[in-house]
Amino acid sequence: MITEVGGESVEFTGERVAGAPLTWGQQSIWHSTRWLEDGDPYFNLPWVLPVHGRRDLKTVLSALGALLDRHESLRTTWEDTPRGPVQQVKGHGELRVEVVEAAEVKPRQAAATVAAELAATGFDYARELPLRCSVVCDSAGRPGALAFALTHFAVDGWALDLLAAEWRALLTGRPLPAPLWHPLDQAAFEQGEGAARGARSLRYWREAMDRAPATLFGERKQEPERPRFVKVGMESAALAAAAEILAARWAVSTTSVLVAATAVLLGEMTGQRDIALQFIVGNRHDPRMRAMVGTAVQDGLFVLAIPDGHVADAARAAHASAMAAYRHAHYDPAEQRALRDEPGRPDLSAYFNDVRSFPGWPNRPRGHPAELTGRTRTFHAGAWDEVDASFFLSTGPATDTCQLYLLTDTARLSRAAAEAMLRAIETLLVTSVTRDVPLAGIGGLGIYEETR
Repeated sequence: MITEVGGESVEFTGERVAGAPLTWGQQSIWHSTRWLEDGDPYFNLPWVLPVHGRRDLKTVLSALGALLDRHESLRTTWEDTPRGPVQQVKGHGELRVEVVEAAEVKPRQAAATVAAELAATGFDYARELPLRCSVVCDSAGRPGALAFALTHFAVDGWALDLLAAEWRALLTGRPLPAPLWHPLDQAAFEQGEGAARGARSLRYWREAMDRAPATLFGERKQEPERPRFVKVGMESAALAAAAEILAARWAVSTTSVLVAATAVLLGEMTGQRDIALQFIVGNRHDPRMRAMVGTAVQDGLFVLAIPDGHVADAARAAHASAMAAYRHAHYDPAEQRALRDEPGRPDLSAYFNDVRSFPGWPNRPRGHPAELTGRTRTFHAGAWDEVDASFFLSTGPATDTCQLYLLTDTARLSRAAAEAMLRAIETLLVTSVTRDVPLAGIGGLGIYEETR
């Protein structure tokens, strides 16, 4: 049982009060919010921070206030103006924090439930701070975790990792160096010297789109399910083991192993020799952005010409193409949309997103991949009436098993076919551990019938 026992106000003060145009990362999200209803929580992020050690409520609230003081993104609002959308950093104010007590359940478990509730309603970007928070205490009234909802305008996955790293130090009162780069600084950079980099990225996009197929699925159409867009998931320790072995063997990343398998299977299924996927790119190559709490995510464009040879050849080609996509994902979103809207440009509605913080799966069970396949499970993960994607494959954050999630437009790929696609990725890579699989012979593995 979770019971509200009170509320507190956390005051914050910052050194700078200023406004600016949105960063390119913020602009990408702003454009996407235009097709959402008011109050839609699509861009909300539920999040839990544990309270390390035996801390009292005053200490926890003081550490939370320090986070707000340190990071301008956490005290920013966003609004539309006649000159376009702008971000506005608040210099001072307060955050209302609810205090709840968890009985018969651990505070961290309760915090996950509370965070989901906090994130169930969209933010009023122009009037509301970009985070909501509750302190979850045990039955003795001792804080055990913080439950958050944050808007993606303020943070991305990288930023959450930065906040988590600071949190332990702030709880102990250990001083930290002041952040040197904030979204206001990033916006100024992009309007100035960063514009040349954006132009180079758009030149890459133009060239890559010239190589992309007009549409990934061609004329493939079937009666859609209801709801039309379905998401299935798979957890596979066997796939984690196989990807790590093959990445080391082929001198590529585990991301490239996964995306190569995906592209090869899509090529076999659709008959396309060129596969185009949009990547979700963190854009943290610049050292200043690596320490920025904000959102920097934009789309990158990956195009793979499936080579002759074996799966290893496809993985090496995919690795080179992935690196190019990651390097050219920082640009003015309005200029990118204008480029994509030119007549004759391809449909780019297929996506790949690796959300992991680690290059592998450090806590996975040991053993040969083939011996681990019995642990694999697939499951239904959601359904929607409308999604702006026809194919969206993403990883999950688990470190003990490879989590894959595939969202599909069932007019192109049915629920059963999507699940079979996930299994096919596992089969292809587990098989590749024991022998070189020729690309011309993949159909002989017997993994395609349900995806056709």
